[in-house]
Order: sequence, then structure tokens, then C-alpha cells
Amino acid sequence: MSASTILALSGSLRADSHNTQLLRAAQKFNPGKHEIEIYDGLRDLPPYDLDIDTPELRPAAVNELRRRVGEAAGLLIATPEFNYSIPGVLKNALDWLSTDWTRTEGLPLRRKPTAILGAGPGAFGTVRAQLALRQILVCTDNDVVVKPEVHVFRSHERFDTDGNLTDGLTIELLQDLLSALQTKIDTTAAGA
Repeated sequence: MSASTILALSGSLRADSHNTQLLRAAQKFNPGKHEIEIYDGLRDLPPYDLDIDTPELRPAAVNELRRRVGEAAGLLIATPEFNYSIPGVLKNALDWLSTDWTRTEGLPLRRKPTAILGAGPGAFGTVRAQLALRQILVCTDNDVVVKPEVHVFRSHERFDTDGNLTDGLTIELLQDLLSALQTKIDTTAAGA
């Protein structure tokens, strides 16, 4: 992981997740100069526990995620929609990333350039999940891309049987989102 990398998180653990496939499409159609690296360790993160939320006591998987997010130039988060919100595994990861009780580490998410998107099989895609995610990212003080919004509805119609994104409009929106994220990253780097 380097400062020239965008770390991508899929909120789905499912092997054939359209959200993970969307992140693979982001790698393929990336118009920017930053490499997109997909994080695949959500399954390894234990439930958030305040009693062990210190650098010395946190599980190695948590410290590794915090390190990678801290080093990344930006974040790309793809969320499915579960019960009108984000999946518990994604919320759990964000909880682990949002703290600094010792006031010595810094907050990995603070002012981190971040873009969100999501894919779902229904007519609304992940509209409600993305709204819930945006509320969380306000609290964590991420620097979130506002437009374009990428809600891939009827996602099963937008990927082929090999998991490749085939819908031209979705590809265009994805590239616009990545370009907007690149602009935020460049603006952050210029101000540093």
C-alpha cells in the first residue's frame, strides 16, 4: 500500500457479489493515476470491542486495516443494501476505523477522500444503504465525493456470467465517480 493507492472496500462477503465485481470494474476502467487495491479482509475483523481498541490490544487484522486506510490516498466503498442500510460487516469495519482513544494515532478516516457506490438487484439499487453510509461518513469526517451518485439497480442485468460489467452507462458513471475521487485526492495532496 502506498500513498498512490486507492483502497477499495466491498461491504459484501459473498463470492459472486455484484459490489465486489463493481470494484473489479473500477480497477479495469479506472481513468486516474492511482492504482485501486481491493481489500478482502472484512471477514477477518472481529466485532468491535471498546475494551481492546488500543494499538497494543487490537487484533492484527484491525491494525492492518487501519494502517492500510491511513496510508491510502483515498477510499472507494461499495455497499450492498441489507434491511434498508449497510451490512453489519461494513459498519463493523468503519467502527474499528473511526477511533483514537489514546489520542496518539490519529483517525484513519478523518478527511480521507472517499467515494461510495453500490449495486443491488432491486429497482432502487442501494439508494437507502448509500444514504445510511453517507450519514456514517459525516460522523467520521471523511471527505466524500458528492456527485455523481452510482446506484447500480437491477445489477444482475449489468454484469455478464463471468462477472464483467457490461452496461455502458454504468461504466461511464463509474469513471466519472473515479475522476471526482481523483480530483479530491489531488486537492488534498496540494493542501498538505
